[in-house]
Amino acid sequence: MSEQCAQHGMFNWNELQTTDVAGAKAFYTRLFGWDTEEMAMPGMIYTVVKAGGKGIGGIMAMPQGTPQGMTPMWGAYVSVDDVDATAQLATQLGARLLVEPQDIPQVGRFCVIQDPQGAVINVITPLPM
Repeated sequence: MSEQCAQHGMFNWNELQTTDVAGAKAFYTRLFGWDTEEMAMPGMIYTVVKAGGKGIGGIMAMPQGTPQGMTPMWGAYVSVDDVDATAQLATQLGARLLVEPQDIPQVGRFCVIQDPQGAVINVITPLPM
């Protein structure tokens, strides 16, 4: 992630949660010419998607506890200076927290917000580069 993408309010990462990681990797690498690199994370393998040698997103298996019938989807992450403060403000503005603020080891702190219209977005405070 570039330094600019770590600035408050900037989109910085896109992530696919899927039921078929291998199939998704095969499809997107052929479709867009992306490279991938597997990364071990606690309890899972995460696939970093790269374009021009730079990480631009990731592919992961749908997490345990995903509601039955939920289809694979891409999710966008927006950088914020303070995830906890952003989560609090979002709820004051009428949003729901789908995932409470929590840490991702060696990555940063994130949460998942559903806006008052029902759209979902991820926010993250990345660790310093």
